[in-house]
Amino acid sequence: MAQQRGNRRMPTSEDKQFDERVVNINRVARVVKGGRRFRFQALVVVGDRKRGVGVGVSKGSDVTVAVNKATEAAKKKMINVNMAKGTIPHEVEAKVGGAKILIIPASPGTGLMAGGVVRVILEVAGIDNALSKSLGSSNKINCAYATIAALNQLTPEANWITKKPTKKS
Repeated sequence: MAQQRGNRRMPTSEDKQFDERVVNINRVARVVKGGRRFRFQALVVVGDRKRGVGVGVSKGSDVTVAVNKATEAAKKKMINVNMAKGTIPHEVEAKVGGAKILIIPASPGTGLMAGGVVRVILEVAGIDNALSKSLGSSNKINCAYATIAALNQLTPEANWITKKPTKKS
């Protein structure tokens, strides 16, 4: 929490703990008797650049309310990403709705070869080298959730089974 001193807000270490990125703002409307009522939907990605990343979607009467609510939702839904040497440990794929995301590990120095929402999520998670392909739908919300689902499927190298068990007679 920030401390109050007069009218100015004193920042604390908790303020810049996360990298918050607003990915998409969408104006939505509902039709009522008098016309249309507009609200705003925000898609926000929050990460700590070490391993944690979360995605939040929320609506509000104006843009700042929607962004704040989405940021809080993203912080509540954060996951830890298993990484190995600045990249992901193995190839992974996930599908949410019509969006299908494929993420492939890359050697050091390759950088992030991903676009759109996938790139933002991988950056704030702290992944430096990875390749990505987005197939199917380009809906930003579904792509974000598919990327989170793919990162959630990663297993660390320590849990890999690399040898077949031998039979003892």
